[in-house]
Amino acid sequence: MKIARLESLHADAGQRNFDFLKITTDDGLVGWSEYNESFGGAGVSAVIDGLAPELVGRDPRAYEALVTLLYAVRRQAAGGIAQQAIGAIENALLDLKAKALGVPVYELLGGPVRDRIRLYWSHCGTYRLQWSKEMQIPPLRTLDDVVKAGREVVERGFTALKTNVFILGRDPYLHSPGFARRGPGFPELNAERSVVKALRDQLAAFREGVGPDVDILVDLNFNFKTEGFLKVARAIEPFDILWVEIDTRDPKALAYIRRSARIPVASCECLFGRRDYRPYFEDQAVDVAIVDTPWNGVAESVKIAAMADAYEVNVAPHNFYGHLATVMNAHFCAVVPNLRIMEIDVDTVPWYDDLVTVKPEVKDGHLLLPTGPGWGTAVNEEAVRAHPPKKR
Repeated sequence: MKIARLESLHADAGQRNFDFLKITTDDGLVGWSEYNESFGGAGVSAVIDGLAPELVGRDPRAYEALVTLLYAVRRQAAGGIAQQAIGAIENALLDLKAKALGVPVYELLGGPVRDRIRLYWSHCGTYRLQWSKEMQIPPLRTLDDVVKAGREVVERGFTALKTNVFILGRDPYLHSPGFARRGPGFPELNAERSVVKALRDQLAAFREGVGPDVDILVDLNFNFKTEGFLKVARAIEPFDILWVEIDTRDPKALAYIRRSARIPVASCECLFGRRDYRPYFEDQAVDVAIVDTPWNGVAESVKIAAMADAYEVNVAPHNFYGHLATVMNAHFCAVVPNLRIMEIDVDTVPWYDDLVTVKPEVKDGHLLLPTGPGWGTAVNEEAVRAHPPKKR
């Protein structure tokens, strides 16, 4: 069995595109992975094309050897876009090898320790606030809408939700200055009093909607600096928060926040490889290490989780992608003993389910482990072609 070709496919997903890698062997076997070019990953497809000559003609089943080779040829530009391309390739190779053996990917990685994975509804209200038109989903404009969104979480069987920072009122918007989005705060990234008040009002509305038994997680992204992150973390303590999610490149600053706040801290979703994660573990900076398996590769992500376990740290997958990535993350969650909870996007475009051949099965707020060979699903190429990507 030899690799014959690599091909990238793209589909419209409303406010962004979904990106897929297809690796085909000379005997017609296909391996799939999902990656992300829309949100900070522009150029991943070009890097995959640049790496393809290193792979064509080689046996895809030796995925460790091939990934080691790709790391070596990109060593002078490690991480970032190069790592995202290597992660996409690694994941498609895992799918290929598991299919060749007729087993699920998790059997390659030691076998499952669980067959049900607790989920949290991610970006709860966020997409409705910011991209309701593009995604063809109900809009969110008021605190009453936030309460209703919380009730919907309960009605649909979820036991946890994660939200971002909203500024509601006459002209509502998502507070996201860390990504240079609309609204004040960029480039200073200060936690102004009005922003903190708006978040407290938002969390009070969510708590009213979900009641006392549903966990609430808060994602602050890169939107503040150390002072602001700590100020916000202390301000939201009364709302019984499962974790506050903070993105920062300084593990010592994050450790300071963790020591000074009284709620768990999650971070690391933008890191690449064990070397990036190590200082966060050594500095005891996180309660939960978030791992992006499309970026890192599922096999590398399992190694990161094993390192986290040695420091008594739990892990959670970064999963704001499509169904294929959700299933890829399910295989990661199945084999790591130190799993905290899994992210999933529930607000989606109407054709979301059509993009894969087998959609993930969710029951009572839990993802049921797929049982088919490889990932247990594949990309529906006809549906992808029916929803061509938009220029962003």
